Amino acid sequence: MAVTQFETPTLSIGCEISGPEAGSSVMLLHGWPDDARTWDGVLPALHAAGHRTYVPYLRGYGPTRFRDAATMRSGQLAALGQDVIELADALGLSRFAVIGHDWGARAAYIASALAPERIGFCVAISVGWGTNDPDQVLPLKQVQNYWYHWYIALDRGADLLRNDRAAFTRYIWEIWNPNWRFPDAVFAETARSFENPDWADVVLHSYRVRWGHAEGDPRYAGIEARLRADPTIAVPTLMIHGGGDPCNDPASSAGKEGLFSGPYERVVLDRIGHFPQREAPQAVAAAILRHLRIE
Repeated sequence: MAVTQFETPTLSIGCEISGPEAGSSVMLLHGWPDDARTWDGVLPALHAAGHRTYVPYLRGYGPTRFRDAATMRSGQLAALGQDVIELADALGLSRFAVIGHDWGARAAYIASALAPERIGFCVAISVGWGTNDPDQVLPLKQVQNYWYHWYIALDRGADLLRNDRAAFTRYIWEIWNPNWRFPDAVFAETARSFENPDWADVVLHSYRVRWGHAEGDPRYAGIEARLRADPTIAVPTLMIHGGGDPCNDPASSAGKEGLFSGPYERVVLDRIGHFPQREAPQAVAAAILRHLRIE
């Protein structure tokens, strides 16, 4: 699919645009380790329902580049959320829905909290809201699930991420999707996005800053303070979680209703792993379309 570059204050973002030109706008955000191809199984249903889709590559992935060599290669979650708003500005979208998976889900939540007047609906996949706090209490099972966070905080983990990224990310795919055997070509097509020159720096910073092992980018300090002061999301939200997710245990997204002042629904897909939109695209698309309303 053709990629168009859009300039924001920080990035030149590669974005794939498709669907009916007059359709309501939906932005879909991939996670880690993934790229825009993660939505290929979901897009046809959205297009058939009359939606125009915008699928960007996140900072550090595929064709997306930092505009200034001196800019910090921040992967912090506030930066990802701000990127959504700035891309919408570049696209000329005054009102849109946002759908995100993994990192993209965190970005979708943050954008919804920051700009509820612009986002008509939020869909978050595989990540519950209220799970960004570095001081949160983690059940031991989730501590085990986050082994890769702790490992890449070490020099040897960083070396693996930089120098054997294909093997590392393929292993992640395998263990996160225990009931889905993906074709080699599917992984290889997405893994090309990890060759972006900023990918390793963005990934390392994202997981290290999340737990206080790296300094954040000061330009996003105000956003983080705002989210700490009031994390409530007013945007109507659908949360989709795989019931067999070995990365974020389904229990991690349960009981979050109090963080939403607008309508909130949670759907759990039995036995599905961490990539529901890849493993069960029809079920994910059906759940989205049952709930999606952009007013």
